[in-house]
Parts: sequence; C-alpha cells; structure tokens
Amino acid sequence: MHDDGRNDDPRLIGADGRSPGDPVSRETSYQEWAVNDPRDASPRPVGPTPRPEVPPAGAVRPVSSAPANTPPVRDPHDPSDGPVNAPTPRPAAARANVAVSARFEPQAPASAVPHQPGAAAVEATAVPADTPPATGYAEETGADTYVSRETPTREEDDPPLAMEAMRAVQILNPSGEVSMPRPDRTRVMCVANQKGGVGKTTTTVNLAVALALHGNRVLVVDLDPQGNASTGLNVPHHTGVPDVYDCLIDSVPLAEVAQAVEGIPNLWCVPATIDLAGAEIELVSVVARESRLSRAIEAYPGHFDYVFIDCPPSLGLLTVNALVAAQEVLIPIQCEYYALEGLNQLINNINLVRQHLNPKLEVSTILLTMYDRRTRLADAVEQDVRNHFGDKVLQAVIPRNVRVSEAPSYGQSVMTYDPGSRGATSYFEAAQEIAERGVKEPVSRNA
Repeated sequence: MHDDGRNDDPRLIGADGRSPGDPVSRETSYQEWAVNDPRDASPRPVGPTPRPEVPPAGAVRPVSSAPANTPPVRDPHDPSDGPVNAPTPRPAAARANVAVSARFEPQAPASAVPHQPGAAAVEATAVPADTPPATGYAEETGADTYVSRETPTREEDDPPLAMEAMRAVQILNPSGEVSMPRPDRTRVMCVANQKGGVGKTTTTVNLAVALALHGNRVLVVDLDPQGNASTGLNVPHHTGVPDVYDCLIDSVPLAEVAQAVEGIPNLWCVPATIDLAGAEIELVSVVARESRLSRAIEAYPGHFDYVFIDCPPSLGLLTVNALVAAQEVLIPIQCEYYALEGLNQLINNINLVRQHLNPKLEVSTILLTMYDRRTRLADAVEQDVRNHFGDKVLQAVIPRNVRVSEAPSYGQSVMTYDPGSRGATSYFEAAQEIAERGVKEPVSRNA
C-alpha cells in the first residue's frame, strides 16, 4: 500500500477515486502556503478562510442543555466544517489572537448557569499569559500533598561521587581519633580455613588495617610460607629478612622480627619468607612444638589490642601453632559448596586442640566472603551458614569486588587503595562489628 502522505476521509472519496474536497495532509497546512493537487491541473485558490467569531470581552458563554455524552451537531452550511480529521487552517496571527482572547475571556458566574442534570459545570479561571506551566512539585491544596517522583529526597541530594568521598574519609580517618572501641584485653585471632582461596589473607590484611586506622594497636603474624600477607602490607619478605621462621625454630624474640607497616600507624607485621616452608619438618623434633608461637607472642614486651595470625591452607603444625596461640578463631567462608565441604574437618581439629592443648579456644567469628548476589547459590550458602552458626556469623558480607583483588598488586590493602569501593566499605563494617563484639564480650589478656 502506497502512502502519499494524505489522510483523506474515505467517506468523501468519489467513484472516480478522487476526493471532491481538498486533500488534507497529516501536517497542519496554513493558508499562506499554496498547495497544489498534482491530480488537478488548475491551482487551488489561496485565500482567507472564515473563522468563527470571538465573543467580546465580558460576554457570557452559552451552556448547552444537551447531555454530556451527546456529540456536537455540525452545520452543513458552515464552510469551516470539513472532514472529521481535517482541522480548520487559520493564519498564525489569527490563531494567536484567538488563543490570547480565550485565555483572558471572563467566565459566567456560577449563579448565572442553571444546574443541568447529567452535565458537569466547568469553572475556569483566567490565567495570565506569562504564567509558567504546572510542575510536579507539591501544591498547598489542604488535602494530601502531591510530590512528583522526580522530586529529590534528602538521601539523594548528594551525587554518587560525593557519597563515595564521604565513605573514603570515614574509612581513612585522617584525624586519627579512636573511632572503634578498644578491648580491655588483647584479642589474639587466628584466621584459619584449610580450603585455599577463601580470602584468609585478604581478610587478615584488611581487618588489621581498618582497626589500625581507627586507633587500635594491631600486630599481623604471617604464618603462610607464601608470604601474601607481607606482600599486602608492603613489608619486605625476601630471603635473608628476619621472619617468623626464626621465632619458631631459633627462638628469636618477636620484637626483633616485627616491622612497622609504612603509612599505617599502630600496625606491625611479622613477615614470612620461603624458609617457613621447611618449618613443619623441622618442628617435628622440637620440644613443645605446638606452643612455639604462643610463647613468642606472650614474651612480646609491648601491648597490642589485636593480634591476627594468617594461617596456611592446611591443618599441619603451623596451623596447630596458630590455634594454640590464639583465643578466637575467625573462619572466612566462600559462598560456594566446596568451602562448606571441608568446614566440618576444621571444626573437628579445633575441638581436638581445645580438648588437649588450648581450652580457651573458641570459634567466635564467621565471615562470608566472595558473595555474589546475582546467584542463588550464594544466598543458599549464606542461609545454611547462618542457620548452623547463628550469631557467630557477621552481618557484614564481603562481596566480589575487583578493587579487593587489585590492591595487593600495589602493595596496599583495599582500605587505602580505594577506600570508597564496596569492598573497602564491607571490610570496614566487618571490622567495626568485630570491635563492638569484643567490647561486649571481653577475652583474656595474652600480652
């Protein structure tokens, strides 16, 4: 079907296929424009079209007594009446005058219009020409106030960059004031899970930095031969650097091995080198091999609020030393099935250490890491862990965030690499929750 841009009334098309009236375009035509019908050899006359009279100012507009749903009656002698879909073209000046006069036309008072059953009396108020169009803001009508969906709320006043900057300032705490409560006694926490890749080192580094930035004295003991915690804190751990191996095998004091972390006040780290990989074999013949690390921490002359021990992904002698030296166990759990599969064996080992070596040991904190809210599996794992461990599971959940993975490549934690990211905010909330729990449930002093 060919569309020539015309919208003729089919009722007015003759037998010859031509319309007796003028073709009407879908776009409004003005009288100043001379439009010729290509099917007509003679041009169409151009001239003004009669327009209805505009009542003078002060005139009363008649009100019809016909019902409201009665269609208007058309005058067959009125030349302005055309097809139903054909608007009456007028000059631009005439249409402007009509619009202005209609806006300023006074209406009849309510008493002059008799009540017509079935018809609604419409009362209009003259609106000045310079009145701006109505907006969606609240109107004082005495009834319920209407608020547009575009009206910004108080929470949305700040742009995203401003909110991210506010979170960054809150996490970095440039004033240095103690904004997280300090425990009455030293809390020695062992971050353990024999499943690899669940976020033990990342959790240790970021929790330690978050607590240190907010006024707590923190010591990180890197007990993993890979030395990832030392890398995340930008502490040298190459061959020849005094490390935790010297403390376990040669009984070197911990104070001679600990290094201050650059840029983070109140934070120290005991690094780990590749020499620690042979420590498990050498500890087999050492007397009291399970409590070597515990004695080194107790002999430290200074006082720490928190001591975090980053364990290797195994249940060997290094992990046993960490469980004997600690009073609390923090278990990071990845929100996947494999992370739950080996959790039962870890709990059994903790119970064995509690029965024979460290009766004060307890599982105090469970942290869910690598949470992906787009999957149902993550939600199912979270529900299972919360149903089994109850209040030991932190309310803060660590999501999958690329900033958390990028930070170690720059020798930083995510708290200093991108403090406004979701990963930094989540670890900050987890550290704050751990600090508040420590104040409510004080643990025994170990330094």
